[in-house]
Amino acid sequence: MSKLAIITGAGQGIGAGIARRLAQDDYAIAVADINPVTGQQVVDELQAAGKAAKFYQVDVAQRAAVFDLVAQAVADFGELAVYVNNAGVAFIDSFVDSDPTQVERLFDVNLKGMYWGIQAAATQFKKQGHGGRIVNAASLASVEASALQSAYSASKFGIRGLTQAAAKELAADHITVNAYNPGVVRTPMRDAIDKKTAAIKHVTVPEQQAQVLTEIALGREAQPADVAEVVAWFVSPAAGYVTGQSLLVDGGMRFH
Repeated sequence: MSKLAIITGAGQGIGAGIARRLAQDDYAIAVADINPVTGQQVVDELQAAGKAAKFYQVDVAQRAAVFDLVAQAVADFGELAVYVNNAGVAFIDSFVDSDPTQVERLFDVNLKGMYWGIQAAATQFKKQGHGGRIVNAASLASVEASALQSAYSASKFGIRGLTQAAAKELAADHITVNAYNPGVVRTPMRDAIDKKTAAIKHVTVPEQQAQVLTEIALGREAQPADVAEVVAWFVSPAAGYVTGQSLLVDGGMRFH
């Protein structure tokens, strides 16, 4: 039976890229997403390539739903090997003008959803009794906060803290917990960020994108596959002695 990898937010963008990459390493992929249309499209693509995959609709802000996701995927595919907490949301606005409904939803998804994912995965790994890998989506904004993204930055700083705390607690059970910190990745979420940021700054979207590009040492935006390779390494035997780390995947935007 294939190894099972559960990936939240896998219906598009980075999550879909991670699903494709781990499928190459013969994981059975649980594509978990709130959007059934895009999520099923990723499953159809993987199945057409001969890979084991199934869609699970879930809102990660709901703790019971996250635990149900793990239980259902394990019932379908067998023991859990990898859990990727990739689901997240973002919005662009000034600190003082940020809408409280958007702020609350962002923290519910990005921070609480991460907490519930770590809990659910660790509970299953402890039950199985032979370790596992948890990988979390942080961000460049978890290392240096971004203007116009106050709530997002705060949530991502929090994710680094959750990653370190969980890594310390779960090491005795041979469960590693790490995070990836993407910079500018061309995804639908990034398209929306560029559009809103450009409007606030009174520039065109191409001008906004060109300005950001000047900050990237390697001279190009990332693609989801760039981030997916880092996740594949975190869950590989090569990274078995790595835990509690948050790795920048930003093409050299920041050096820490």
